[in-house]
Amino acid sequence: MAFLKRKKRKKGIFRTLRFTKMLRRNSEAVFTGGNRVVLFAHGGDFFPPLFQAFRNAVRSIHLEFYIIRNDGIGTTFADELLAAAARGVTVSLIYDYIGCLDTPSAYFKRLEAGGVYCIPFNKPAFGRLRWLDRRDHRKVAIVDGKTAFLGGLNVADEYAGFGESPKRWRDFGMQLDGPSVVELLALFSETWRRACQAPLPGCFIPAIPPVEVGDADVMIVAGAPHYNRSFIRSAFRMAIAGASEKIMIVTPYFIPGPRIVRSLLRAAVRGVHVQIVLPAISDVPLVRLASRAYLTPLLRAGVEIYELEGTILHSKVMSVDDRLVTIGSANLDYRSFHRNYELNVIVDSREFGLQAGLMIAENMGKSRRITLQQHEARSWTERLLERLCDPIRRFL
Repeated sequence: MAFLKRKKRKKGIFRTLRFTKMLRRNSEAVFTGGNRVVLFAHGGDFFPPLFQAFRNAVRSIHLEFYIIRNDGIGTTFADELLAAAARGVTVSLIYDYIGCLDTPSAYFKRLEAGGVYCIPFNKPAFGRLRWLDRRDHRKVAIVDGKTAFLGGLNVADEYAGFGESPKRWRDFGMQLDGPSVVELLALFSETWRRACQAPLPGCFIPAIPPVEVGDADVMIVAGAPHYNRSFIRSAFRMAIAGASEKIMIVTPYFIPGPRIVRSLLRAAVRGVHVQIVLPAISDVPLVRLASRAYLTPLLRAGVEIYELEGTILHSKVMSVDDRLVTIGSANLDYRSFHRNYELNVIVDSREFGLQAGLMIAENMGKSRRITLQQHEARSWTERLLERLCDPIRRFL
């Protein structure tokens, strides 16, 4: 029996190393070891340490966010950045122009007047309207080139709570310290140069990465429309292919396309326990409607599908075998695969994987499971509306 246990354990380690290597090769992921990772179960847990990191910054703060609102948390965000700039810290901000369309220009003018470098990403211009749907969907803050905060959280009040109501959404975030932060800084610098055709102010990328501060292996996967293929989708598919026991997915927008669906079906066929948590109520109802076309084959294959109730789901996390965790800005949809600038982090850590699994299980406990019988009993009007979504599914 002891021999069998050792053999099984070696097989598991071999599979982890093998699939990690394949994942890096197929997704262009940048790998580093020796990182420290902290998982935040709610936006209410995420923003206090983020703001504390701003207060502790001594050299630079570089930020990239899809949405920044002029509300309570947005005001605190601006105040902290202005305070950092006032004491000599270089502060650079990329915000998506369309994502921040509701935010008054006075908000960003105030930041600029206080010494914060602000760049609107892909501002519409005559002659470039065909690029209107190319958006910067990333959410990341990099402090002193040593610490990073990222996940699915934008800067707005609805992201800053504990997932307790439709006005306080459910979202995950994380803090990352260690060598991987250098790659995030290099990626931010590249995006800054693309956005404004100028070098990033105050950017210093060390030739020698920071010292190891933890035991987590981390891979950075970037997505952008100018890449030859979707590295984000490839990373998801390779992680799913590497599963031997369990896959747990939480995503607010589920329009994965046939390749991801086939990967999930193959996993289910080989005996992997696949669970997916989707929103019962959505901030984009049309996307929820369009996603239903993908549920039937998954349900028939034994995949468990849940819908989180009581709040709006915005978390974007996948856990594989309680070991490999993908977290970041990318949804399982065509937009994240092909048209948005996205950023995902893949963490290989047993401790982090178990934490993510517990958080996803907590979501399931507040969710309603969708059975095949219930799904196939939906009305003809719902089916008709789903069919009408077919021509636009790739654009959602």
